[in-house]
Amino acid sequence: MAHNPPLNFRPELDKKLDTLHGVGPRMVPKLQKLGLTTIEDALYHLPIRYEDRRQFKTINQLIDNQQEVFVGTVLASGETVTTRSRRSIYEVIVGDGSGKIALKWFRYRKPWLQKRFPVGQKAVFIGEVKRFAAIREVHHPDSELLNSDQDLQQLMSSDPLNFGRILPVYSLTEGLTQKQARKIWHQLIQENSEYIPGLIPAEIQEKYNLLPIPVALKQAHWPDESINIDDLQKGCDRARYSLVFDEFFYLELGLALKRAGVQLEEGIAFKFSHKYTIPLNKLLPFKLTDAQRRVLGEIKTDMMAPHPMHRLLQGDVGSGKTIVAMMAALIAIENRAQVAVVAPTEILAEQHYRTFQQWTEILGLKICLLQGNMAVAAKRDTLEQIAQGEIDLIVGTHAVLQEGVEFHSLGLGIIDEQHRFGVQQRSLLKRKGANPDMLVMTATPIPRTLSMTLYGDLSVSVIDQLPPGRKPVTTKRFSAAQRARGYELIQQELNQGRQAYVVYPLVEESEKSDLQAATVAAESFANDIFPDFKIGLLHGRMKTGEKDQVMNSFRQGDIQLLVATTVIEVGVDVPNATVMMIEHADRFGLSQLHQLRGRVGRGADKSYCLLIPSDHYSEDAARRLKVMVETEDGFRIAEADLEIRGPGDFLGTRQAGLPDFRVASLLRDIRVLESARQEAFNYVQKTEQLTTLDAQPVKKELLRRWGGRLELAAVG
Repeated sequence: MAHNPPLNFRPELDKKLDTLHGVGPRMVPKLQKLGLTTIEDALYHLPIRYEDRRQFKTINQLIDNQQEVFVGTVLASGETVTTRSRRSIYEVIVGDGSGKIALKWFRYRKPWLQKRFPVGQKAVFIGEVKRFAAIREVHHPDSELLNSDQDLQQLMSSDPLNFGRILPVYSLTEGLTQKQARKIWHQLIQENSEYIPGLIPAEIQEKYNLLPIPVALKQAHWPDESINIDDLQKGCDRARYSLVFDEFFYLELGLALKRAGVQLEEGIAFKFSHKYTIPLNKLLPFKLTDAQRRVLGEIKTDMMAPHPMHRLLQGDVGSGKTIVAMMAALIAIENRAQVAVVAPTEILAEQHYRTFQQWTEILGLKICLLQGNMAVAAKRDTLEQIAQGEIDLIVGTHAVLQEGVEFHSLGLGIIDEQHRFGVQQRSLLKRKGANPDMLVMTATPIPRTLSMTLYGDLSVSVIDQLPPGRKPVTTKRFSAAQRARGYELIQQELNQGRQAYVVYPLVEESEKSDLQAATVAAESFANDIFPDFKIGLLHGRMKTGEKDQVMNSFRQGDIQLLVATTVIEVGVDVPNATVMMIEHADRFGLSQLHQLRGRVGRGADKSYCLLIPSDHYSEDAARRLKVMVETEDGFRIAEADLEIRGPGDFLGTRQAGLPDFRVASLLRDIRVLESARQEAFNYVQKTEQLTTLDAQPVKKELLRRWGGRLELAAVG
């Protein structure tokens, strides 16, 4: 049965946290640091893990690498000094008759620890047991002091919020302790969980054995005896499953409704005259791959339909998405409609413009490049031509989406590198025409998990085949000390008339050290290492004209080695370049490394990607470099990237449209997502886009949760 909250549930959930007993003016800012403002926020601030405090172990029963609870008496207490780093550590030795264990603090206030743990003090300790050879230790344990004669059973019964049960462990902020947090959340749950509406349809709730949301919240915060603690720690207990399902169900309802809305909206039913597509096909120096033809067929079918196309085109680096996009553009132009191509960077917009221009010129079509830094008069003239319908194909950056850019008849919008744009940007472009078709493209392979949440309202096409002749790129990792081996390989390639890149990371435009490193390297290459070859330098502080000049020289082969700090990962196509050396490779993300590697291997010659990390780098960086050496498969790389970085950072920006889930994890809960998605899409169909009477409460809750983010106002 679905849970029906009291009629006045919304005002209760929207109340500020200072209405809770025990949450005063000094506590409110601490909770706000955790992102909590209202009662509802706090209800969904779930424990990060759990501790089993139903019984205490003796010291000889403690298990290595586990969180344990035990009682001990202080046998020795004081500072020690480590020999290697000369750092002071505060160490307490405790025992209980069955054995001894060391407790260590690396950051501490000495007077406080001396006063708290004198010899003879008895206490309950909680922490992870670590073993170093024969010595067992707990670092920075939590502790509860006991009187020497205090009975443990008395302690457990006198403090039920901290002992004698499975306890929640919350993420904290400075000035908030676990004890305080447990007290706040215990009261919060008791008094407010009933106000959360459980609006999953009853038949779905029964099918998946879901708990009503108030019960699920109570169990997630304060699990009862029957719940398996291993399931709790893994996040696969019934309570959390129910909350995750609820969260995914409502997101997917919104996406299902958006897709249904697209199907219902009137769009442009394009007709085919092949006026431009057949001539272009004859002009191409290569044949389209089977995958390109298949995807083009899917796009054509969508464009012929009487409702707008909303399609995501995924294709790994170099798979030939651009020519597919051009063919789609020509279909719209044959029907006297305009096409807008939007790219996230000026370099990529310019690359698209150059590529499309060589074809449009021959076909007698008019194209323009629209950028933010255009001269006022040139921009005014271009905008006028676009509004009059004199320009067929408009290529540009975010500038295309701005106010003042008006189309005569926009029929197709193409957004490239979709992961850098949000849902809102897609919508801005759509509003520039009367329900134009939309094609969004990405060379960043997106794991199914993410595409189901980010692009659930889009149909997906994948170009899963590289054009013939493209050879795999051999990837090698060299330490900084082995750099000379990389230079030898570059020398061999340059001697044979080929070209190479050396890329330096530029974390901030203002970070001079990286720019300096690249500048010094360029001088060193020119004077000492490769004196017989022309060296070019490309960086973010150069003016657009200067950048163009350098890139054109490299493209034409006048520059043999290009040293770059700018993001050249997308939009640079030089088939003669066969080596990509990446300095400080540990400072790049996997997706960036994969894109950079995709700049070579574009011609018929064998190509190499050389990764040179810094002297010291993190474990995560080591994992990224290992993945790069092992595989070129973009989807495997994307899955690994998602695992290493987590979904929040995977796409690089928060505005990428990734929902901020309160409970769900895209890594852990993929199966729940698939079930919730299927049920949501079925429910939208069954209730005729949520128009039936029994679907109204669900629709109202959907609009409250996702109306703004998914732009569902039209269905309100």
